Amino acid sequence: MTLDWKLVIDSADPHAQAAFWAEALGYTVEEHGTLIEHLLDAGAITEEALTLVDGRRAWKELAAIRHPADRVDEASGMGLGRRILFQAVPEAKQVKNRLHLDLHAGPERRDTEVSRLEALGATVLRQVREPSGHWVTMADPEGNEFDVQ
Repeated sequence: MTLDWKLVIDSADPHAQAAFWAEALGYTVEEHGTLIEHLLDAGAITEEALTLVDGRRAWKELAAIRHPADRVDEASGMGLGRRILFQAVPEAKQVKNRLHLDLHAGPERRDTEVSRLEALGATVLRQVREPSGHWVTMADPEGNEFDVQ
């Protein structure tokens, strides 16, 4: 048996982070419009919980991306598999991540992927060459570290 999962990442701007990581990973930004409309109609939420993103209502403090091949709950728009949820927090990132993503491009595509990610807003922190391998440590637009192998 497998489990569905989501990785939750604290963020200053969840929608910008979701857009960056969706492009970086080839994931899909989740659309929660049906759920939002249902909750508004039921009086369970108010407009204060929402913002506009690309002309559509979205959660003000949450944004998620999902693997495009995974199942989706049609009522909520939430992915039912591999997801990353970005949640707004008031404090900025202060120390090195305790958890990070490794993107596996392969040695033949690593430099191309690093350049593509830089164009999306990531920065190179360092090139690492060790007996165990070669990778590039990068930071996303909010400073979260990840590696491109």
